[in-house]
Amino acid sequence: MKLFVQIPCFNEEGTLPLVLESIPRQVDGIDDIQIMIIDDGSTDRTVEVARAHGVTHIVRHRRNMGLAQSFADGIDYALRHGADIVVNTDGDNQYPQARIGDLVQPILAGTAEIVIADRQTAKIEHFSGFKKLMQRFGSWVVNRAAGTDLPDAPSGFRAYSKYSLIRLNVVTRFSYTMETIIQAGYKRLAITSIPVETNAKTRESRLFKNIWQHMVMSGSAIVRAYLMYRPYVIFAGLGIIFGIAAFIPFVRYVVLLSVEEPGDHIQSLLIGAILATGSLLAFALGVIADLTRINRSLHEDTLELIKSQRYGQ
Repeated sequence: MKLFVQIPCFNEEGTLPLVLESIPRQVDGIDDIQIMIIDDGSTDRTVEVARAHGVTHIVRHRRNMGLAQSFADGIDYALRHGADIVVNTDGDNQYPQARIGDLVQPILAGTAEIVIADRQTAKIEHFSGFKKLMQRFGSWVVNRAAGTDLPDAPSGFRAYSKYSLIRLNVVTRFSYTMETIIQAGYKRLAITSIPVETNAKTRESRLFKNIWQHMVMSGSAIVRAYLMYRPYVIFAGLGIIFGIAAFIPFVRYVVLLSVEEPGDHIQSLLIGAILATGSLLAFALGVIADLTRINRSLHEDTLELIKSQRYGQ
């Protein structure tokens, strides 16, 4: 059983030694542990530091391509080199790498395909009250979309089985964390979580400039992922809302027609007709989006077969 620990890095020469030194070299149930960094266009000595600490698996980007692309490239490299399980951690030493052994145990036991570390954000001192609230809300939204029950959906400290990685596809350019959970929920992959305590803060996040950008980008990633797999829910909901809204002015027009001149309230008829048209368009778009979803599912089945052949599943 081969485990790859991958570390996406962007200018992490200061904290990377702490990460590499805290990664366990032995884990129960694992025969071979390999460490890999994904250098996402670093301009400092990140790669030199990694090599000085014995890292031989290095994926390099000539320019910064973002966390999602780094994750996807790292997964491809790990699977091509025989990984059975891939653990993702961060180069800023946010996560307790010593818990990697606990993180992979549900996969080794056959009870889960994906394990996500629960950072217990309510206990993190450097998180503001607003950020803690948004983390809980974001997890709630993802759980509703994916049909899961994860306390910390944005957490990037995760373990994936080879089987789950072959079935998952990263599309977003921002962060893979939300998207892969929604995909996993749709594809009925077993997901669980374990509680961990994070290390002391070493720097500000480089993934986003502020919490508002993070909220917008994460929200768009969630909506996109949900639209890819359950578009009929959104469009059917819009169709029903517009339909109910159209019913109200139509009823008003009929009621007023019985007591007043028809031409006096023609605007209610026009508003009702516009809303009814919107309802029909929403349902029509829902049918088209659902057909696209079916076509995407067929393509993903083909892609899964290609991946299985490529990675030797």
